[in-house]
Amino acid sequence: MTDHVSAPPSGSPLVLIAPAMAIGSAYYRPLVEAFGARGWEARALSRRGFERGLPRAGRGNDWTYADEIADIARAVESARAERPSRPVLLLGHSLGGQLVAGHELTRAPADGVITVGGAIPHYRHFRYGGIPLLVMAAGIVPVTTTLFGHLPKPAFGGPGARSLMREWARMVLTGRTPYPVAHPVRTPSLIVSLDDDDLAPRAAVDAMAGELFTADAVERWHYRDEEVPPGSSNDHIAWVRTPEPVVDRIIGWWADRGPCGDAP
Repeated sequence: MTDHVSAPPSGSPLVLIAPAMAIGSAYYRPLVEAFGARGWEARALSRRGFERGLPRAGRGNDWTYADEIADIARAVESARAERPSRPVLLLGHSLGGQLVAGHELTRAPADGVITVGGAIPHYRHFRYGGIPLLVMAAGIVPVTTTLFGHLPKPAFGGPGARSLMREWARMVLTGRTPYPVAHPVRTPSLIVSLDDDDLAPRAAVDAMAGELFTADAVERWHYRDEEVPPGSSNDHIAWVRTPEPVVDRIIGWWADRGPCGDAP
């Protein structure tokens, strides 16, 4: 399932949006529309287990980070086949940020990467010593996925796939990604953190930027509370409903860094 706008101007990028954990593609309609209002095309990719009418996670329906990355790779390949000269940008939100980084590290790269609230969720980067995350990763995830064959609601991320949630839990405990990092991502990238984001603290976003991306490829933006227009939000989830400041920043960054600008 994808959302899209039609008839973008010639030469404008296509943005493929990788949703956050436990959020289906329909939630991203305001973001798709905001890009469309500025003359760009965007599509929200399906999130396994969270699309209406499609199977949920269960003992007989399991998947991994690698499976989700393969879904993104197929979307990139399809977009390039549609119009080979059009730049393809990957925008990953939260878990989607981890996935698009994994795509760039293990697959033929896109032309640009944006992550919003994407982070390495190692417990040491979180408040209160990361104890709530440790409880989730070391206790709730392994116990419930063994009992039920998946992570059931109301647990964070539920109903989540057994293997993916166990990989996520190992990343919480160790800080190591569930995919290889033979060399850092060199794709031009805009890495966005959000003020007071308990789900992706600035330190965790900085860790992802510093450990998975080359410094000269990255532009960092911390979306501060004082930058949020009236009626808008920079909340970890709610920013998608009022995404215009983020979209404007992306368009400006691409003009400076992308192939349509002056960057190499």
